[in-house]
Amino acid sequence: MKGVKPLILAGIVAASAAVHANDLNTVIDKSSEINNLAAQSQTKIDKIADSMQGRLQQFKTLNKEIDGLAVYNAQLTKQLNNQIEEMESLNLSMDQVSIIERQITPLMLRMITGLEQFVALDVPFLKQERKQRLESLSAMMERADITSSEKFRRVLEAYQVEVDYGRTIEAYTALLDVDNKEREVDFLRIGRLELIYLTRDGKQAGSWDQQSQSFVALPDSTISQINKGLRIARKQLAPDMLTLPIHAAE
Repeated sequence: MKGVKPLILAGIVAASAAVHANDLNTVIDKSSEINNLAAQSQTKIDKIADSMQGRLQQFKTLNKEIDGLAVYNAQLTKQLNNQIEEMESLNLSMDQVSIIERQITPLMLRMITGLEQFVALDVPFLKQERKQRLESLSAMMERADITSSEKFRRVLEAYQVEVDYGRTIEAYTALLDVDNKEREVDFLRIGRLELIYLTRDGKQAGSWDQQSQSFVALPDSTISQINKGLRIARKQLAPDMLTLPIHAAE
């Protein structure tokens, strides 16, 4: 019977070991399952964290865009307000321009009439050229395709040309009735002080007498000075003193 007890004890130990082995396997399995679940949870947490980080970054980006749009809208608002003010100013200017245009047209017509009267009373040099300029101005005033500003510029330009005549010396060739015969002569204009002619053969000379409104003959002694003046006016000689009679000035 002594041999039976050890066998029983060994069986108990073996059974106990088997039970402990099963429990250990169960614990290991549970632990593995827990670890797997923990890993899955961590993965979900990481995904949620990444998603939150991405959304936070997106939120920050959107905030920057909103701030930029706010600044842009403020700038646009300023530009719009400035454009509205400019439009109001332009509308006011247009109204004023209409008033000015209604006033400036009669003024230009009076200026042209005054210029015609002045030319008619002036020393009769470049008669055809000045007549054509005045006719061009009168015709221009009837044209609708030319702006009022351009018309006014041309009228002022014509006045400037007339002003320049008074401070320049000029030589030109034209036809003149000399001794009841139309002849080609050289004219010498010295400002508005003197208008002298010399026949092309160099034998006859005369100057404009404003009082009698006609040309009067000059003595032959003046012909050399007239020739000199013609050459100076044509830039063939350097400017120099001239000795000539004065009839044109009043």
